[in-house]
Amino acid sequence: MLLEFWQNFTHNLFKPLLLFFYFGFSIALLKVPFEFPSTLYQGLTMYLLLAIGWHGGEELAEIDLSQVGGILGFMATGFVLNFLIGTLAYFLLKYLTKVREVDRATIAGYYGSDSAGTFATCLGVLSTVGIAFDAYMPVMLAVMEIPGCLVALLLVARLRHRGMDAAGYMPHEAGYTAPVKTIPAPSGAVAPSGGGTKQAIGLPPEGPAQPGRSGDDRLLTPELLREVFLNPGICLLLGGIVIGFVSGLQGTKVTSVDDPVFVTAFQGALCLFLLEMGMTAAHKLKDLRAAGRGFIFFGLLVPNIFATIGMLVAHGYSDLTGIHFQLGTYVLFAVLCAAASYIAVPAIQRLAIPEASPSLPLAASLGLTFAYNVTIGIPLYIELAHLIAV
Repeated sequence: MLLEFWQNFTHNLFKPLLLFFYFGFSIALLKVPFEFPSTLYQGLTMYLLLAIGWHGGEELAEIDLSQVGGILGFMATGFVLNFLIGTLAYFLLKYLTKVREVDRATIAGYYGSDSAGTFATCLGVLSTVGIAFDAYMPVMLAVMEIPGCLVALLLVARLRHRGMDAAGYMPHEAGYTAPVKTIPAPSGAVAPSGGGTKQAIGLPPEGPAQPGRSGDDRLLTPELLREVFLNPGICLLLGGIVIGFVSGLQGTKVTSVDDPVFVTAFQGALCLFLLEMGMTAAHKLKDLRAAGRGFIFFGLLVPNIFATIGMLVAHGYSDLTGIHFQLGTYVLFAVLCAAASYIAVPAIQRLAIPEASPSLPLAASLGLTFAYNVTIGIPLYIELAHLIAV
């Protein structure tokens, strides 16, 4: 049994898709003077999201209405699970690393979300090996992207209420700058202009509102809600799902015209995407030196933990509800739990958490977890799915 497991694992480890990632990784390590055009990368990302949505929408059009309740329940389970995974990542970072609390909170948000690139790679591998999956999984990709944004916002809001300074340091961390305190003005005195009253009680003076830190101290502002629920990645994915669904309802006479673009060409576009991602992942390795071994260990360990939790939860949900999942659904759900965001949550971080490091979370999500998932993780999760989903 172990020999069969090893043979299947190594067979999946060297699929053409993954070889393109290795190739891109090698290009960066060998310092070949080649740069992937940024506009092409953006175009590939747009195409992959639309193609995933298109194909998923086509398949959704064939789902029986009697299955909708069970599907919605599974999506709600995935949403809650990714929220819990983000919270668990925060506590694991506390014991495994020495990074600042604000960076731990932000990184936890990355891991409470998911990765469209990892999901697309997994789709490509499953297609290559002929493993089927349930049609609604692209919708699950959109649903499970949101919890990480909320995890990061909630954790950072908690830190701010505990006294985090403007640079992101907590009172017990080296580099913390205490707020300036002055003697309170006598009763009845006129407050000086420029926010003097607030300075007298140790609060920062009023000034231009920072994104996500409005004057009424709301956690979710309209601008932030728009960024969470209407970010470009989710919009493109959901748009593709809707278009594919409406087209699928009209039958193959409509969808067959565009299937060569959104289905047949998917593998080739994904190969180019993985070539660029391999180069990016290699470049992010330099950001890991200052983070320490514990941080590296975290980035390589947690995908296995979260993927296993995801598979067990999916299997438990199947047993509890009696819904049968395709083998590929277990693998994709594991990937959604194991992956870390590098598109949606960075946008939220830029808008609402300017105190956090912009490079450290991406070094973990791209340089470590994405690289691990698309090389070792996906083949491993396929084999684990065979064992768990028996």
